[in-house]
Amino acid sequence: MTAHVEVMDLVAQMKSAEQPFVLATVVRTVSVTAAKPGAKAIIRPDGAIVAGWIGGGCARGAVLKAAREALLDGEPRMVSVQPENLLAELGVKPGDNREGIRFASNMCPSKGTMDIFVEPVLPHPSLVIFGASPVAMSLAAQARQLGYHVTLAAPAADIAAEPDAHVIVDGFAPRYLNEARRFVVVSTQGKGDEAALRAALAIKAEYHAFVGSRRKMAALREKLVAGGSEAAAIDRVKAPAGLDLGAITPEEIAMSILAEITIERRRGQRATNPAASKD
Repeated sequence: MTAHVEVMDLVAQMKSAEQPFVLATVVRTVSVTAAKPGAKAIIRPDGAIVAGWIGGGCARGAVLKAAREALLDGEPRMVSVQPENLLAELGVKPGDNREGIRFASNMCPSKGTMDIFVEPVLPHPSLVIFGASPVAMSLAAQARQLGYHVTLAAPAADIAAEPDAHVIVDGFAPRYLNEARRFVVVSTQGKGDEAALRAALAIKAEYHAFVGSRRKMAALREKLVAGGSEAAAIDRVKAPAGLDLGAITPEEIAMSILAEITIERRRGQRATNPAASKD
């Protein structure tokens, strides 16, 4: 088996395991370079190259820096490592960006040029749903269509039909959540509200919401605080969940929640992606 095949095998395994990484690919070389076009490497968030090879120290620093940035914003980028005299001819300095290309200096004696495409591969955003209510079931089905990794946690006795979820947990204690952006919704609707909320608050997430009225959430807040939950964390729970769309049916309520989650998920991306702000 070639090194290239091994890299792509590991790419498939890491994607399946919902692990974040960067795939760096050499797309062009000029003059003498250690790696040639087509060379690939897998880079973890901690900067470790776990498979493949894209050359030595001449390109490593610039590629690892680009990899860290790509994992943060989810955007691919091109890195061009060139000797300083060629950068000067182009009128750019190390660190400059021009037309989507980040330039870096090659200080190695070979004085070659390498262009490396840095592509982040991120886990699907994670939606954790507590409860097996009609809203919860519809939320799971709609979220999967939008590319979320869905975990549904509810007592087995409460689940009347097979949920459309990647992971189904008996009870309110999901243990193995993927390392991704997380969004948590409690939709127990009277069946274990307090226990589900307590479990939901223990999960680090960008969004917590409760499918229920403000009055009901206020009553639950008192119980949760009395039980030792942090008041500030409880107050960050959006209740009622979802945008005010006048939703009535479980499907409409689920849609309003996903619309609200989409706003949170895409927050900040419009500023960095001009295409997203076009009319």
